[in-house]
Amino acid sequence: MPEPTDPDQRASPARTGGLSADEAVRYSRHLMLPEIGLEGQHRLKQSRVLIVGAGGLGSPAAIYLATAGIGTLGLADFDRVEAHNLQRQILHRENDVGRPKTDSGRDMLVGLNPQLRVNIHPEGINAGNAAALFADYDVIVDGSDNFPTRYLNADAAHLTRRPLVYGSVFRFQGQVSLFDTRAGGPCYRCLFPRPPEGEAVPNCAEAGVLGALCGLIGSLQAIEAIKVLLGVGQPLAGRLLIVDALEMHFQTLQITRNPTCILCSNAPTITSLSAHRPEADGAPERLPPWPGELEPTEVIRHLRNDPTACVLDVREPFERAICRIESSIDLPMGQVPLSLDSIPGDRTIFVLCHHGQRSGRVVQFLRSRGYDRVINIRGGIDAWSRSVDPEMARY
Repeated sequence: MPEPTDPDQRASPARTGGLSADEAVRYSRHLMLPEIGLEGQHRLKQSRVLIVGAGGLGSPAAIYLATAGIGTLGLADFDRVEAHNLQRQILHRENDVGRPKTDSGRDMLVGLNPQLRVNIHPEGINAGNAAALFADYDVIVDGSDNFPTRYLNADAAHLTRRPLVYGSVFRFQGQVSLFDTRAGGPCYRCLFPRPPEGEAVPNCAEAGVLGALCGLIGSLQAIEAIKVLLGVGQPLAGRLLIVDALEMHFQTLQITRNPTCILCSNAPTITSLSAHRPEADGAPERLPPWPGELEPTEVIRHLRNDPTACVLDVREPFERAICRIESSIDLPMGQVPLSLDSIPGDRTIFVLCHHGQRSGRVVQFLRSRGYDRVINIRGGIDAWSRSVDPEMARY
């Protein structure tokens, strides 16, 4: 009797554990693993994973979850693709610059696996939608790059009883953990009770990050999500994996549950997301912009009204080669303490960097040295390019 030529006759769903013949071929290397097999692969097919942030971490996590056979992936990101993203955000391509990240991410993922269902959430995650979105998925992968979103994700994951796969990158160092309080494990706030004050910790835009490290950490997040969905192996619940890519050193630290945690203890003070704002998390309320810092549009007005005022650009030379403000005084931050003689003390000085963090520290230093007319430019040249000069190159 000749062998059937119809793939569905050669391998019916009943014989392949609910998978089609094409799926059995696609995931054959998974099916060979005792920890996955037909039953596990079918479980992945029925699973729903939400990825918060389609950037450096969300990109590799999404790609490997899509190719692993997750049935439904959600992408939550409000941002658009920019040229400087392409160094590490491998969901996106050169011709995607300017597109919403959720759109370009969906196209990439469906191209990798046409059987995948991708739900896009172009509004991103906020206090108004987090609980409803999280409740609609089985696992949350945190690919965010800022503390407010990380704390919102942590709180929403606990309140909706969803496991949260945490990841972060900074320069050459990365971290991964799993926060799953359903079984009494610690939450993110047990490890980091409150956000750092103000802008004490620079982000990747200010400090830089090794692009390939994002691929490593995002892939580890995908592995943790798969393990949780399948119930196999030893997840990173209660442990923090620290990766030093420069020294190629891996270290695991134990995380214990905090019995007085404001989120997951028996007497929590955080019981909803309704008041999720910086001051509710214990961070100091942001001071009024004057005289500490001004928006770029206000700086422009002052520069026009005061011809003696100037801009002190404390970025590095390679940054200024990308874009700069005409007639600015160029002095990298590290050279400021040794160059006070070149900084006029009788003029209003607006200090500029990329996002406002380095310049803020320079403002504090100059004030400690008697400069009382130094003002930080809020948001740095990135904000300047958005609100003052849209034609300026961004990085």
